[in-house]
This record gives sequence, C-alpha cells and structure tokens, in this order.
Amino acid sequence: MRVALDGELMIAFVFPGQGAQYVGMGREMAKAFPEAMRVFERASESLGMDLLRLCSEGPEEELRRTENTQPAILTTSVACLEVLRASGIEPGVAAGLSLGEYGALVAAGALAFEDAVVLVRRRGELMEEATRGRETSMVAVLGLDAGEVERICDVASSAGVVEPANFNCPGQVVIAGDAAAVRRASEEARARGARRIIPLSVSAPFHTTLMRPAAEGLARELERVPISDARIPVVANVTSKPVQKSEEIRKLLIAQVYTPVRWEESVRQMGNMGARVFVEVGPGTSLSSLIRKTLDGVHTLHVEDPRSLEETLQALRVFL
Repeated sequence: MRVALDGELMIAFVFPGQGAQYVGMGREMAKAFPEAMRVFERASESLGMDLLRLCSEGPEEELRRTENTQPAILTTSVACLEVLRASGIEPGVAAGLSLGEYGALVAAGALAFEDAVVLVRRRGELMEEATRGRETSMVAVLGLDAGEVERICDVASSAGVVEPANFNCPGQVVIAGDAAAVRRASEEARARGARRIIPLSVSAPFHTTLMRPAAEGLARELERVPISDARIPVVANVTSKPVQKSEEIRKLLIAQVYTPVRWEESVRQMGNMGARVFVEVGPGTSLSSLIRKTLDGVHTLHVEDPRSLEETLQALRVFL
C-alpha cells in the first residue's frame, strides 16, 4: 500500500534495535492475532526455547542478556509485521537500527525469519564474546554535533579505543569503547558544552572496531544462510544508502557489527526517497522520536500491541 498525502508517497517501516525490549512485549499481539502467535512459535522451534514466555514473563535479567534480547526484539517486531501485512499494509522502503536491520530484511524478503532469528542469537553471543574480560562502555552524548563528537573521540583515544557508534539524530551521538577512553571523552564533551551524557546499559561496545572478532564470526555464520535480493529497498546502517542485491546485503551485515550506525542519514535518505509516513514496527517508540527530530513534515506511527495497531490503521485510513 502506498499512501497519497501530497502526491505519490510511500510508507517506511522501521525496526527498533537493542534497548527497546521490555517484559511483556509481544504478549498482547500473540494473544489477539494468530499471525503473531505463529511467529513466536516459529522462533521457539528454531531456537529450542519458549521465546513468548521469556518476552511475556521475563525475568528482566534474562531478557536483557544480549543473546536473548536480540532474537526477542526481532521476533516481537516480525510478529507485529505479520499482523500489519494481514491488514493489507506493506512498506515501500524499510530500515532498522542495528539489530533492527534484520527485521527490515525480513520485511523485504531478503532473509527468511527462521534464519534471521537464529543469526541474531548467534550475533548476540559473538558480540558478548568479542570484549569479554575487557572494561568497556557506551554513552549517549546530547547537544553536540557529529563532527564535534568525532573530534572529541580523537582527543580521548590516547586513553584507549573510543569511537562514534550511532549517529542517531541531530545532536545525539552514541560513543563506545574502552571504559577509560569513554570517560575521558565524556569529560571532554561536558567541557565543550554537551547538554547531557547518558550511560547506556549494554554489555559490549557495539558498532566499534572492538567488534571485529564478532564480525569475523558472523561472516562464517552468514556463509551458511541463504540471502535473496530484497523486494523493496532497505536503507543500510553502514552506508545510509538503499540496498537490494543479496551479496551487498551480506557484506553490509558483516561490516555493520564494527561500523557506526548512520541512522540520521538513513532517515534523511528515506525522506529523500519519498517516505512521509514512518511506521515503527516492534517494541517502543524510540525510533519515532529520532525521526521527528530529523525530518519535518512527516507522520510517525507505531505498532507494538493491539491498541497501537488500531490507532495506526485508523491513521492510515485518514491518509488514504
């Protein structure tokens, strides 16, 4: 379905990444819609664990383990995706933040869900293993532009590895690396006028060069997984450009593990492609907030439970 607002404009589906999880996610969708329940059943069969129970009941500390978080968020997102599809809603373009890129690739038909859910569980394990025993951290820097944050990381790199990991929206950049270097960069950012420094509760410095061992392991896993050409463009985290060819998708998934997520540029790219309606598919609304901070004149909707689904469908009917 394409949405006519000021002409021929498209719907973008966007998929959240790690950090969006919460105990209870997906439960109401699985109860209300057989399509959603089947997605959880498929995930549980593929992983050999009761994923719906973990998402529904926790405990939170188990859900927050990276190797559990990643398949849990992906499965909840794809459950919501399948209900949207059953309602006749299809995107013209898709993207996802970090882990969410796998949801976008499932939506685009490039990855089978069963392959994706096994891949992201292994991806989570590899990312945990890459820096085990090393003191690392990630923080969000608010109130400085991307170039300034990059220069701060260069200054602080004498204390260890510290690099931009996520360019989320104007004035919000996540940095990550060795804990001492991140502390030094945080102090420098405050001195240069950063509005806030927010520590992130994560287990590894995602999307930095410290993740190269994880990328090597993921490359071996991806050799065994069939990837098809995408039916619709997927805007890649690494390049912030649309991709559809299977071999390019494979290469970018490997590079994504140790390369910054260019979310702000990806959102701008989708806007340039004609997207004016963005539907966040899966738990939370963090991406909707980032999109509104990046683009003017767009509509952000989300689907994570039956109530938000109905609100989104009603809004789309108005646009049509």
